[in-house]
Amino acid sequence: MTILVDSSVWIDLLNGRDTPQTATGRRLLSRERTLAVGDLVLTEVLQGTRDERDYAYKRAWLDSFDQVTIVDRNVAIAAARNYRYLRGLGITIRKTIDTLIATRCILDAIPLLYSDRDYDPFVQHLGLCSAMNLDPGVK
Repeated sequence: MTILVDSSVWIDLLNGRDTPQTATGRRLLSRERTLAVGDLVLTEVLQGTRDERDYAYKRAWLDSFDQVTIVDRNVAIAAARNYRYLRGLGITIRKTIDTLIATRCILDAIPLLYSDRDYDPFVQHLGLCSAMNLDPGVK
């Protein structure tokens, strides 16, 4: 099973932070589940690197995981529809990239490991699968 990991969790993993999401990520890796990096997620993580050495290290590490293309025409159209639906419920998603990532995961039934609260409405109203729900170590 492929699980897409959001930039918020990759950044915490790379910086050695202990969060429920990084603990889940480590457990999922130990169970030989496939963690994946989205192209837009790769951009978000790499644009925050401090210098060339940091960039090279993080890029090499992230390149070792499966890669997922987030945006194509179908995702773009579905993401706009999802955004408008949530907006109609009074929910405003702060970042377009999060809407695109969530929509790719919904369309392809890919669980998402995230710590960004903007994904919660996609779980609650649009059927996004949170990878936290797949981890028996989460109470």
